[in-house]
Amino acid sequence: MFRLTEKENKLLISQFAISNNRGGHRKRPYVFTEQGVAMLSGVLRSRRAITVNIAIMRAFVQLREYLSIHKDMAKKLQDLERKYETHDVKIKAVFDAIRQLMSPPKRKKYMVGF
Repeated sequence: MFRLTEKENKLLISQFAISNNRGGHRKRPYVFTEQGVAMLSGVLRSRRAITVNIAIMRAFVQLREYLSIHKDMAKKLQDLERKYETHDVKIKAVFDAIRQLMSPPKRKKYMVGF
């Protein structure tokens, strides 16, 4: 169990639409890690405590899955960026070559006379 920082507390307040300090003095809350919730379940033995513990553990599992999916997506995006970062230069070269082919060739002007 640990206490949230001021920055984390402000984020929490803004996310859950908790009233600001006008409704009374709010202290930074204590929060549990996943291991803390597991240890707490060993102490609390009521039916409700067990149900809440299971719900919290499922939330941690979903959060872990969500983060792993985004890590995978970020890695794939980074791999794609590395793979295609030289394509801009190559595409520009292709367009320059096409423009040169489209423009009429410059003809030499021949001098008439001596």
